[in-house]
Amino acid sequence: MTDEKNHPNEPQEPIPVALTRDMGLMHVTMIGVGAMIGAGIFVLTGIAAGLAGPALLLVFFFNGVVTGLTALAYAELGSCFPEAGGGYLWVKEGLPQPNGFLAGWMSWFAHAVACSLYAIAFGAFLTELIHGFDIPLAQWFEALRLTSNGHSFSSKLLAVAIIALFSYINFRGAKETGIAETIVTSLKILVISMFILFGLAFMFSGKIAWQGHFQPFFPRGMGGVIIAMGLTFVAFEGYEIIAQCGEEVKNPKRNIPRSILLSLVIVIPLYLLVAFVALGAVQSGAVPSWMYLSAEKELAMIRASEQFMPFGAVIFLIGGILSTMSALNATIYSSSRVSFAMGRDFNLPHLFAKIHPTTKTPHWAIFLSAIFITIMAVALPLEDVASATGAMFLLLFVLVNIALINLRKHRPDLDRGFKVPWVPFLPLLAILLNVILAGFLFVYRPLGIIMTLGYIIVGVAVYSVYASRKEARERQLPVIFEQKPVAEKTRHHILVPVANPNTVGALLQLASLLAAKWQSALNLLHVVRVPPQLPLKEGNRFLEHGKAILEQALKKQKEINIPTGALIKVTHSVPKAIIETVRERDVNLLVLGWQGHIKRRNYIFGTILDEMIMNAPCDVLVLRATRQKFMDSVKRILMPVDKTLDMRLGLDVAHSLADKFDLPVRLLHICPKEQKEERERTLQDQLAKLSETFDAQRFQLAVLPGTNVLGSILSDLRKTDLLIMDAAEEGLIRRALFGEIPENIAHTTKVPIIFTKQYTGAIKSWLQKLFGSRRSLIS
Repeated sequence: MTDEKNHPNEPQEPIPVALTRDMGLMHVTMIGVGAMIGAGIFVLTGIAAGLAGPALLLVFFFNGVVTGLTALAYAELGSCFPEAGGGYLWVKEGLPQPNGFLAGWMSWFAHAVACSLYAIAFGAFLTELIHGFDIPLAQWFEALRLTSNGHSFSSKLLAVAIIALFSYINFRGAKETGIAETIVTSLKILVISMFILFGLAFMFSGKIAWQGHFQPFFPRGMGGVIIAMGLTFVAFEGYEIIAQCGEEVKNPKRNIPRSILLSLVIVIPLYLLVAFVALGAVQSGAVPSWMYLSAEKELAMIRASEQFMPFGAVIFLIGGILSTMSALNATIYSSSRVSFAMGRDFNLPHLFAKIHPTTKTPHWAIFLSAIFITIMAVALPLEDVASATGAMFLLLFVLVNIALINLRKHRPDLDRGFKVPWVPFLPLLAILLNVILAGFLFVYRPLGIIMTLGYIIVGVAVYSVYASRKEARERQLPVIFEQKPVAEKTRHHILVPVANPNTVGALLQLASLLAAKWQSALNLLHVVRVPPQLPLKEGNRFLEHGKAILEQALKKQKEINIPTGALIKVTHSVPKAIIETVRERDVNLLVLGWQGHIKRRNYIFGTILDEMIMNAPCDVLVLRATRQKFMDSVKRILMPVDKTLDMRLGLDVAHSLADKFDLPVRLLHICPKEQKEERERTLQDQLAKLSETFDAQRFQLAVLPGTNVLGSILSDLRKTDLLIMDAAEEGLIRRALFGEIPENIAHTTKVPIIFTKQYTGAIKSWLQKLFGSRRSLIS
């Protein structure tokens, strides 16, 4: 008896929320350049000089190299995902949750803190201009000269005012943002060019022995250089903002990679020249020039310019004001776009995704981001702000590079306007360098890093309590056919996706045997995939085909006394539909079928299966069998094991099948010859403990000496009718460099295989996907 339900209403898709494309190559490049030329030259140069000394030149050069590696990843991913969100979007697409949410959470925080850095510097520069040059209102500002975190109250007030101004400009529209950025950045480059030209002319005029300013070159050692690199890294992240503009850029496949690379080509030489002039042209008496710059902190460049540049202090103060204004403009834009994308994906309240009917901008995302930025600007010291910003961007870039490796392997179909060379080696080098810089930042400013880690912990909590549930609820796919079993009140649920009539019989035989043994409820799922360019309602045309497949499957189940249900879903993504159903139905075991071949390189089971195996929040079995009732001819089961027998799911499945068909299970372990006796004793002891749960007599242990695991397993398979083994648990990083034994076995033998993948919980599974499991068939 079943309760069958056809859903008469057509599937309804969420109304799409999109931005307009009205920014050209020049506009978007200037947004990136404007974000970079702000903190690095005008704000942090003096502080960084105190950490690295004359080796400040190497700080900017090495940072250019490090950031260039990640910029290549941004160029590739930005060209194939031209949407608002940038790194958040790519990590969400390329890595399992909660990586995507955390990438967006960190990106939003990083841009907000960067904004507060620029706002603080703007307030300091404008306050200096007012006080130093007797500008009207100076007396009124003098009355506000109370200090807060090392800065006057007046400078904090000005910081709040400039945040409000550029939030309004961003509210007006992206085109206005781009035009404002182009004008301000052009003026800023003019001021910097004047600084460089006047400084070089002064240095080579013979009036100063500038060569001595670079001796000794490493007064603080390489440790000071690396810490200064981490501190100033925020000055190189402007290309991240370019990626945030993807949804508003004309011809993004061409313009995003070009603008990212062009912005670095413009900025890095300017940084090197400014550092060279600042160190070489300053006259500081008996004090080394780098110590003089360090003492002046964020005003160091102002003090340097007034020594050799006509009206230098005034011009450079104006340049600093323009610099921080353009950087603030760009990062407010980026911060709001990240929160907009997260709101659209239901990772933040949907209020963030609302678009103003007149300006067509995400007004609530801009307003709420501005409040966040203002709080940070008022509450934190500049050095801690810079440290937290750099650390957050470094961690974000680590996730982006991992996502690049994974997407290159699992999504070769993406239309890439640019491709990073030597993948995975260049992204792995970028990951290593970013982690090293983040570690040294902790040594320099522990408070900033502690604040960063605390924010990430809060993000994990927000995802667990709110975002994961909200996203699953809002993105629930329509069920267009459902047949419920009579008895659903069971603690264990098995889900079997069915699509190919030729594999249904084998899948049902396996799933039914396990359901009977484990007293599980069995659910069958058929997924109708609709091309992305078509609405989901087009899936209704395939309803009858799906029902026919399910009816054939249910017919086979008719004489089995197991609660069995069936449903059909329509979707643009088959893996996501199946994983969503696993979550909705509290599924404990997902049973998948595999035909035993793949169509693309670098896949183990194929595009769809790989994604489901990696991301399903439950145990997974993958069956490859050519016969409908494959168990009928099985006489012996082979199961390769590691040195701990820590393979609950595999042992469970092997024992259940062996018990049903009265079969022996050969547990095969390969180890170095000198360890054979010790391993055999250890495994025998562990096997004895299994008698508390299983009939241990069904298991026959074989410990063989050797180092060729693949060869040993293939040799033993000649006397075996069924192979049960763990699917690969090697992490994304390890998998990029090394192959997997299960993959090689699957493509070598025709024996039926059951791959098992045990779910270890959200956090542990995430770590295993990233770094890999310790388990090995040989050690």
